Amino acid sequence: MSEMSNVGFHCLAPDWIGFGFSDKPQPGYGFNYTEKEFHEELDRLLDVLGVKSPFFLVVQGFLVGSFGLTWALKNPSRISKLAILNSPLTASSPVPGLFQQLRIPLFGEFTCQNAVMAERFIEAGSTYVLKVEKADVYRLPYLSSGGPGFALLEAARKANFKETATQIASGFSSGSWDKPILLAWGVSDKYLPQSVAEEFQKGNPSLIKLKLIEGAGHMPQEDWPEKVVEALRMFLL
Repeated sequence: MSEMSNVGFHCLAPDWIGFGFSDKPQPGYGFNYTEKEFHEELDRLLDVLGVKSPFFLVVQGFLVGSFGLTWALKNPSRISKLAILNSPLTASSPVPGLFQQLRIPLFGEFTCQNAVMAERFIEAGSTYVLKVEKADVYRLPYLSSGGPGFALLEAARKANFKETATQIASGFSSGSWDKPILLAWGVSDKYLPQSVAEEFQKGNPSLIKLKLIEGAGHMPQEDWPEKVVEALRMFLL
């Protein structure tokens, strides 16, 4: 974000409700971690920030990354260009073991309270080990309270990964979506193979540009941010 800001972009990266240092309401008390509610809260945030004109949307990841894409499908007039980093985009996209474990009664409750879960998930999808200072950032919310773990647990249990990925594949296909899309894809992703990006691109080849990020895994923004920034600059400018 700092590098993008240096070349003139105004960047916003909100923590979604339940994640990072955002509020973590208990399910049943005003927020239940459903896709619809995440969409509504993003609408409210954009209103508060006064974001009226179409903007560039950058997403990544299985849960809220996917919800960002389904929000875009419901609000195409608010998007000028869309950049997607490694995310489930087709019905064939595999679901990582962590999300399957979270669905298991009791075992999921135990798993979600592991403070090193976030960094281990990132490292398992990458070719690198996180530096200590970066791992500390991901670990800190889970050390501060049990809220982030239970929010993740609830969101993972409410999500229908296959249905959402199918919706994304069809929604961004030719004839359904008319805005430019960049796929900045870490080729060493151990969760989502390169074939997912290639299959998605075939659905709308005239508008979807695929940029392979060599040496990066599931989170290319962590593994090789310089290459991601360059790809975004070339696409967005």
